[in-house]
Amino acid sequence: MTFEETTGSVLTPEAQVALDRATGSAHRHHELLSDRAFHIKQSAVRDVFDISIRPGLISLAGGSPYLQSLPLDGLADAAAAIIRTQGLAALQYGPGQGLQELRELACEVMAAEGITGADPEDVVITTGSQSGQDVAAKVFCNPGDVVLCEDPTYVGALNAFEAYEVDMQPVPMDAYGLVPEALEERIQSLKAAGKRVKMLYTIPSFNNPSGVTLSADRRDEVVRICRENNILVLEDNPYGLLRFDGEPLTPLRAAHPEDVLYLGSFSKIFAPGLRLGWALVPKHLFRRFYLACEAVLLCPSPLTQMITAAYLRDFDWMGRIRDSRRLYADRCAAMLSALEDQMPDGVTWTVPEGGFFVWVSLPEGIDTYPLLTEAIEAGTVFIPGAAFTPGDEPSSRLRLAFSAVSPDDIREGVRRLAPVIRRAVGDG
Repeated sequence: MTFEETTGSVLTPEAQVALDRATGSAHRHHELLSDRAFHIKQSAVRDVFDISIRPGLISLAGGSPYLQSLPLDGLADAAAAIIRTQGLAALQYGPGQGLQELRELACEVMAAEGITGADPEDVVITTGSQSGQDVAAKVFCNPGDVVLCEDPTYVGALNAFEAYEVDMQPVPMDAYGLVPEALEERIQSLKAAGKRVKMLYTIPSFNNPSGVTLSADRRDEVVRICRENNILVLEDNPYGLLRFDGEPLTPLRAAHPEDVLYLGSFSKIFAPGLRLGWALVPKHLFRRFYLACEAVLLCPSPLTQMITAAYLRDFDWMGRIRDSRRLYADRCAAMLSALEDQMPDGVTWTVPEGGFFVWVSLPEGIDTYPLLTEAIEAGTVFIPGAAFTPGDEPSSRLRLAFSAVSPDDIREGVRRLAPVIRRAVGDG
């Protein structure tokens, strides 16, 4: 039985892809597809949305940003003014690299993240950061090439790379992020096996789905290992400004402009519905990357770029970031407290320093996908852990998202989930 049949609800792209990855679902028309199509599990222009759910079902699945604090009246006026005064430009084709003003503003955002001195000429505006992942795979990877990734990692990136028949190879993480010694060992073993390793895809700050952050003292080491093995680092940093306390950790790109291709997103710091992100590309790689972007998209939407530029130029976006950090911190604390109160012995979870997610681990040997139907019947929903790692093996882990749910609903959602987990681990 599908999720829709169980709940009468419609799944968003991320949730459907996650379930497809976890179940290996198929249909009779598979034999009509090309070989490459069998590797495509998600459109590269899709990003994270929340789950459309029936009334009463509490979703702990979707990593959606909190939008209720947006200055909607002011944005409506700004959008109307753009149409009224710049409508012919806003509604026409635009430059393939993106508008100059927005590229300059993206550099200001990166400066707030810790990347100073970025050149707008090295920036390409993308349709969300996931389109940057797709272009990177297209430009750098042949079928069979290896892309390393954290274990676990973002489901959309797995699907973007796997669509190009790339061999995704996971590298272990611990509480401090990607383990440098494990990275070096994996690279050498793959080379010994005759594999060609092209990239490391990493979400160093508040990894999706685990919430784990790569510690400051490991960041240069990770880039050094990749540089010495001629591996490009693809750094995805959509949550970097959303650290609960203190300043953002400096991105890998800041000290390594020639070794790191950096992806940013306006989805988490403004609004995902505008579908905009950017890539800061090493100068010697820029032309190939830009041409591949233009070949796919022709040009990003001038209208949504102008609206985004107006928001960053005319509104207190950094003030809203500060407010959002406090809100997400409160919601994360509510989830951690609820897990502490409700979960049985043998169940553990990460304690994120920012971002949207908590990663819950059940004892080995328990497959969390079959628990989803029970959770739905209990009135809540999560994403099974199998979605977030290469391969088709079952997973004893699951992702919970706190960003789009009130503290009261978080506590109630975890309370509903707890009996399902207790039965699974043999505790009640």
